[in-house]
Amino acid sequence: MFDGTFTGKIALVTGASRGIGRATALMLARGGADVIVHYHRNEAAAVQVATDIAALGRRAIPAGADLEKPEEIDRLFDRATAEFRGLDYFVANHAATAFKTTLDAKPHHLQRTFDLIVRSLVLCAQRAVPLMEGREGAIVAITGQGTVEMLPQYAILASAKAAMETWTRYLAYELAGRGITANCVSPGVIATDSARFYGGDRFAEFDRLVSTHAPSGRMGAPEDVAAVVAFLCSPGARYIVGQTIVVDGGLGLTSAPFELFRRGEARG
Repeated sequence: MFDGTFTGKIALVTGASRGIGRATALMLARGGADVIVHYHRNEAAAVQVATDIAALGRRAIPAGADLEKPEEIDRLFDRATAEFRGLDYFVANHAATAFKTTLDAKPHHLQRTFDLIVRSLVLCAQRAVPLMEGREGAIVAITGQGTVEMLPQYAILASAKAAMETWTRYLAYELAGRGITANCVSPGVIATDSARFYGGDRFAEFDRLVSTHAPSGRMGAPEDVAAVVAFLCSPGARYIVGQTIVVDGGLGLTSAPFELFRRGEARG
């Protein structure tokens, strides 16, 4: 899809050991990019992604860091600087939270989620931008449908992701004159480990409901999101600045009662 588009480019993808991050790292590599494969805990999975990228003829570096900790963010970017001396694309894909209602959220749930999602975006951007100077860089943040649609026990993560969207727009405003774009990709329900964890032992039912109500007729795949991230990194997206691109198979277009009625499943 992007053969040769990213030749000679360098990407850092956070949360790249699995799911959307893994798919993005591989898609950028197939297009010619070298990739820093960030992970938090699962080193073996990150090493496998790096091995898969190396098999494509590209260079890949697995790099562990706890992005809740500023000193580990610095260590991650110090390594990127030492290994590559520059950066073209930064994809902020990492996420973690506690699935709690507002009334059940504890101070440490709020602190950890906002440190990981919001503070880390700012600190990573502060380190990434100097490496992108003169290179037509791109920052892409992965947010989610919970910023505009209310999902059960999702308030903490959704609020952090909403802040991420706002801060990305400010980055776009502040950096466009320096040749660096910043945009968000907002996935709908994507078949990842995170979605399976959220769905729990009812994931099969969750999948069926999404497939029923999404006009596309299926739950999304990580590659669906990765393709949009890669496009936003490509030369064809240089004039897209400060936007949030929704990738949900049309799920957000439907209202469940009316969709059931349209499909003839509602009975009086």
